[in-house]
Amino acid sequence: MEGADRKAKGASDLGVRAASAVVMLAVAGVALWLGGTVWSVFVLAIAAGVMWEWSRLTLRMTDKVAPRVIWILVGIVYITVAARMLEYVRGLEPDGLVGTLAIVAAVIAVDVGAYFAGRSIGGPKIAPKISPSKTWAGLGGGIVGATLLLAAYFHQTTGTPSAAITAGPVIAVIAQAGDFFESWMKRRAGVKDSSALIPGHGGLFDRVDGLLAVLFLAGILHALGMM
Repeated sequence: MEGADRKAKGASDLGVRAASAVVMLAVAGVALWLGGTVWSVFVLAIAAGVMWEWSRLTLRMTDKVAPRVIWILVGIVYITVAARMLEYVRGLEPDGLVGTLAIVAAVIAVDVGAYFAGRSIGGPKIAPKISPSKTWAGLGGGIVGATLLLAAYFHQTTGTPSAAITAGPVIAVIAQAGDFFESWMKRRAGVKDSSALIPGHGGLFDRVDGLLAVLFLAGILHALGMM
């Protein structure tokens, strides 16, 4: 009976996760397609949600006032720069839509490549005390995934797929670093998920941790005139 109950619960959880994923993709896809004010409002809403989760983690990480203030300020800068970069890329003409899709898809490709390589190859862990499931093989798979996707993107847009040889590994490493960073925060806070905002998926921060890191770095490089 217990085995049957676990299977039933697993099927129920899978249904909830699938339904949540469909809703998230539909809302994000419509906002991205429409662009303009709709996209700005969508990005602002996601940023506000992530900031709320960041604040909750901060309050659990320490009970001292000064560190809490510092962490909140760091979160404001980190999330604002990333959100602003996401708005900026979408607003570029005529390639803002495709460019935004390429960035998001590259980060997804990192996760997918890392998952399958990690599961099929296994091997040494990168930082087991922070994220027990992350392996060096998984990072390699993430690099391959991002590089292949960006090669297709650059081939279609600039005719120079070789640019992906540099961009793919950089995005993969930064995205994984963002994942590790959020995992470290959650461990310090003693929680499994950043929140329960998304049924079956945890919080917004859980879903965009890698993307945030990539966008933050891109925003800093853009502000410095380096891209």
